[in-house]
Amino acid sequence: MKLVSICPSNTELLAYLGLIHQLVAVDDFSDWPKSINTLPRLGPDLSIDMDKLELYEPDLVLASLSVPGMEKNIEELEKRMIPHIILDPQSLNDIADDLLTVGRACGIEERALQIRLEYLSFINEMKKRATTVEETPRLYWEWWPKPVFTPGSINWLTEISSIAGGLNEFRDVELASVQTDWEDVLNREPDYILLAWVGVRINKVKKEVVLKRPGWRDLAAVKSDRLSVMEEELYCRPSPRLLEGALKLAKMIHPEEYADLQLPEWVINV
Repeated sequence: MKLVSICPSNTELLAYLGLIHQLVAVDDFSDWPKSINTLPRLGPDLSIDMDKLELYEPDLVLASLSVPGMEKNIEELEKRMIPHIILDPQSLNDIADDLLTVGRACGIEERALQIRLEYLSFINEMKKRATTVEETPRLYWEWWPKPVFTPGSINWLTEISSIAGGLNEFRDVELASVQTDWEDVLNREPDYILLAWVGVRINKVKKEVVLKRPGWRDLAAVKSDRLSVMEEELYCRPSPRLLEGALKLAKMIHPEEYADLQLPEWVINV
């Protein structure tokens, strides 16, 4: 099958299923694994060049609704009658289901079932270890600095926090993304401050920007060196790579409990 992915998380999901070699084109923001670097690009994920996409005559396009504005891609695919499936995962279980959905669509259901099982088994192992930690620190995730956005309860980062032995500071707000302000975060006094600005590379995220906020230098998390810049690609994309991010977080906040835990072999070998 000739496959096209028009969203980074979909490209990563194909990698975990071992289907990267069937890709003929991707969106501009897909950057992992490195083997896709030579593939033709179809434009930013919010404005795919459908004329160019159509030239590749794909058997299947993996579309997404993970970012507001992607609807127009779907509309164009339907209008042109291009075969496609739409993924819109909001949780770790949704990603597990997507592994199977894509596997079935690509004729590798048995393999997809096995990968899905290993994916869920790893999550369960992390959950078990989370129950053994003595303290459960509160984690403030920052998705965007101005205005301030942070994940709420209906978000995979709440799950990632939990299986890593922590608590999302804004788990009490029943939204996927919460707009808050500096003073609110300051008053909550989180144990960790984790910066993962959507679409911004780790080397472009500056702690100094955050430390200029009134009162933030006095936060215990800052004084204890618990202000960290996290890889956006490991925490802000709904793909199986979230497992890598979860384990990295767990080893950071609970190094002893998660010390010997390794990623599944199918993840390491991608």
